Amino acid sequence: MRITFRRAAAGVLAGALVLAACGEAPDEEPDATEEVDEVEEPEDDVVEEDEAEETDEAEEAAPEGDFRGCLVTDQGGVDDQSFNETAWAGMQRAEAELGVEISVLESTSESDFEPNIQAFVDQDCDLIVTVGFLLGEATQEAADANPDQLFAIVDEGIEGDNLLGLTFATEQAGFLAGYVAAAMTESGTIGTYGGLNIPPVTVFMDGYLAGASFYNEEMGADVVVEGWDGEDGLFTGNFESQDDGRNITDTLLQAGADIIMPVAGPVGLGTATAIEDFGQGTMIWVDTDGFESTQFGELMLTSVLKNMDVAVFDAMESVVDGTFEGGIYVGTLENEGVGIAPFHDFEDEVPAEVSDAIPELIDGIIAGEISVDPADY
Repeated sequence: MRITFRRAAAGVLAGALVLAACGEAPDEEPDATEEVDEVEEPEDDVVEEDEAEETDEAEEAAPEGDFRGCLVTDQGGVDDQSFNETAWAGMQRAEAELGVEISVLESTSESDFEPNIQAFVDQDCDLIVTVGFLLGEATQEAADANPDQLFAIVDEGIEGDNLLGLTFATEQAGFLAGYVAAAMTESGTIGTYGGLNIPPVTVFMDGYLAGASFYNEEMGADVVVEGWDGEDGLFTGNFESQDDGRNITDTLLQAGADIIMPVAGPVGLGTATAIEDFGQGTMIWVDTDGFESTQFGELMLTSVLKNMDVAVFDAMESVVDGTFEGGIYVGTLENEGVGIAPFHDFEDEVPAEVSDAIPELIDGIIAGEISVDPADY
């Protein structure tokens, strides 16, 4: 596969998460007619010089709008402060850096997936990016039915000549978060829950459980993980209801968990409000750096980063430069497609031995010396 994904700094998700209005890119070409009309009876050589300059400017601006990137969100909306918003940030970067015209259609239910994708097929988008495992079937069908249309899908390992699957080994980064949570808990109990019981969700929880289990094994500790046992756990059943997130967090807090990792998009904001009302506890965000992307930074011990924005941008860039090929991309700790965020406000509270252990854990995971499978513990 010729497409090359650029390395992204694991601790930073740029301010591109600020939602930009979608639509057609502004036309930056000068209006030659108006400029000529303002000059009374110019000499021929002046007119020719002005026209030459305007032609040069038009040629420089030619790439603007020549390519169009279109994104279909999963449920939760483009401002979910999580995976939809991160993917959209990749498109926004393509607009800013590549002059790509971008558009987005938000899905409020699964019934929106097929018509949203078809709407963009009808609009001749150069690349259609769908966000989320749940869009897998609709995306595959659209790619099969439209072999000349290029697609990419976030969080689903499907592929084709015209389809690029953007997947992420978030169990690796989740492992680091689980290790940190186990090291930092004061109650001896940490928690997690998901939105839906689907692989892109449970992969975070697997890593979290494995990291805590590794900590127990290495340190002779007995930290308990509530909400996921490697096979079954707690799920809200959706990615929309913050009330559901609040209720399930109350259950975890009552069980003694003092560090909680929701894997549920905006539902996780309900965890923050529950912790605030409870008066104690911290949380671990996923997908983005929650310290920067949410209003609850003071509660964020760290975040499990899935750098979807980089993957989406690079997919779009490959379309622009003519190197796009279908296949599977996997973001890992090694290529910095996943990572763990800084501790921010908790920097002084995390012991040096915990901070110092993270680079060693990363090296061990990359080398295959440390397992991120909870079944191995």
